[in-house]
Amino acid sequence: MTKVILFDLDGTLLPMDTDAFVKDYLKQLAPRVAQIIDPQQFLKALFTGTEAMMRNLEAKKTNERVFEETFLELTKLNKEDIWPTLDDFYTNVFPTLSHLCNPTPMARQVVELAIKQGYRIAVATNPVFPKVAIYERLRWAGISDLPFEVVTVYENSAFTKPHGEYYQEICDRLGVHPEECLMVGNDKQEDMAASKIGMKTFLVEGCVIDRGEPNFTIDDQGSLEELYEKLLKKDGVFSTEIKI
Repeated sequence: MTKVILFDLDGTLLPMDTDAFVKDYLKQLAPRVAQIIDPQQFLKALFTGTEAMMRNLEAKKTNERVFEETFLELTKLNKEDIWPTLDDFYTNVFPTLSHLCNPTPMARQVVELAIKQGYRIAVATNPVFPKVAIYERLRWAGISDLPFEVVTVYENSAFTKPHGEYYQEICDRLGVHPEECLMVGNDKQEDMAASKIGMKTFLVEGCVIDRGEPNFTIDDQGSLEELYEKLLKKDGVFSTEIKI
């Protein structure tokens, strides 16, 4: 029986072209550190730090710590040399990037219906961004005020998608088994990987990301509108629910 619905954010509850968003985000960020570090060196360290987070499987190291250690070692900077500039960017510039997304009221309707139907809810977005950036995107999606029990950000997560450990960590925080969770997302590899540990999956169509391999189990799929209807009518992946 599903007790928890995990929602991906980018491309799922917040429709966007992820590649275009990241490209513009970096275009805005790099020049703002030019007085501190060469922008190309900065970007190289940023990418390497992100890759380190994606590889990390040390449960005692948050993604934030992994990124900081990797980034600062490569740049030979002290944290106080550059972090205030990065914090200022996320506070004052990042919010201006909302035009790169295509928010839909259906996102809020789906989550509110899930709550009404008795499901616990969580945001399972890949935690490679700081909390301030992820909560800003929740605001763009019009759902920042909803009672998510968990929102994965790089400060509170030790793993990333598509590792099974990422999904297990969420289960542990919620005190549930994977079989009691449904992962809703648009990425055939990163989101549908939740099936590896026994979660059911729903692929949201519209902004689907598919790298071809590997292939994971997709239990159901459709648009956000179709997800809403299936929730409402207890159809599709919800039709097999056994109420106790």
